Amino acid sequence: MSYCPECEAEIDGEFDEVGDLVSCPECGVDLEVTSLDPVEFDLAPIADDDDDEEDEFDLDDKDDEEEDWEEDDDEVEEDEDKENGY
Repeated sequence: MSYCPECEAEIDGEFDEVGDLVSCPECGVDLEVTSLDPVEFDLAPIADDDDDEEDEFDLDDKDDEEEDWEEDDDEVEEDEDKENGY
């Protein structure tokens, strides 16, 4: 017999391999089998669909930022040239 690490409810069942996922019948939390003899559970990793969106970024934005800096440098050089009479 094994227990839910979240609510300590008894969880009966046979599990084939470490890594199997099961939901606690009492609290509904997703659990992952971490050991078969004795059967033990840990909270299952959270599947976060937003990770894909956060990992993607637009390289063009970075290039634009660098171009803005270059434009600012050109403006400073022009101002300095005017001040020096060029």
